[in-house]
Amino acid sequence: MNGLQGLAGIVTGGGKGLGRAFALALAAAGAGVVVNNRNRQVDADGLGPADHVVREITDAGGDAVAEHSDVADPDATAAMIAATIDRYGRLDFLVTSAAISGPEMFHKTSAERFDAVTRTNIGGTAHLASACSALMRPAGFGRIVLIASTAGLHGEPTASAYSASKGAVIALGRAIAVEGAARNVLTNVVLPYATTQMTDTGMNADYRSLMTAESVAPVVTALVDPTSTVNGQVLVCGGGALRVADTIEWGSVGLPGTLTPDQLADLIRQSRAGTAHSFPTAQEAFLDFAAGAGSLAAVHL
Repeated sequence: MNGLQGLAGIVTGGGKGLGRAFALALAAAGAGVVVNNRNRQVDADGLGPADHVVREITDAGGDAVAEHSDVADPDATAAMIAATIDRYGRLDFLVTSAAISGPEMFHKTSAERFDAVTRTNIGGTAHLASACSALMRPAGFGRIVLIASTAGLHGEPTASAYSASKGAVIALGRAIAVEGAARNVLTNVVLPYATTQMTDTGMNADYRSLMTAESVAPVVTALVDPTSTVNGQVLVCGGGALRVADTIEWGSVGLPGTLTPDQLADLIRQSRAGTAHSFPTAQEAFLDFAAGAGSLAAVHL
């Protein structure tokens, strides 16, 4: 399969785990890949994780180049884009897999440790995605895949910074998907379940061998494909399965002039018993809510 032949792009966090699996799969599909991974550990030859992934790709007949910026560094975006343009003369896709966790109880974390997580996970994602979008839009083509987490949907105890940052990535992806659609710059968000260096200690032993990084890679490769029209989707995947995630608002109920805690709890139950609604943008959600609120207010007049 060489459906990505002639395309080139960036995979951040590409030296290990999910990022490595994505880089290998994209290269196997014919793409040129800039494999980004900061060098925290190097071997006796001075080679880091990204270098070893590039060697795997080239040994298999693919084309890749290593790039060692830390995505949290303000200069990283320019360095990664320069590496891509210098090597391939184009930039067609971006897969943002670089992330850190830093688990600890929220009340015990410091501002510095919290910000270190968000700086990498949302800042390192958003700044690069913005710069790539600026190149893709005039070209009339681009594919952006943001890697987030179900922690960003549901929250995860002891991972407040990680949950907050991944929730921000999900919202970012939905917003820029709408912005880029008319220019054929499509953005989707993947929430993977995979046994990696980050998740290994917390992964249920019954599922460790099932939830491989390699099982997620085909979804990313399909989203990058030029023939894909999927846009603005949030996809949970792993272990050979996929499901779509969405943001839901339940039914509208009228508010009385005064409100006791018991009344509020009852209204929440009534709302949850109503119809679930999903909206592509916040503006459309507002207009629907406002129309419903107006009808409810008229009933009480």
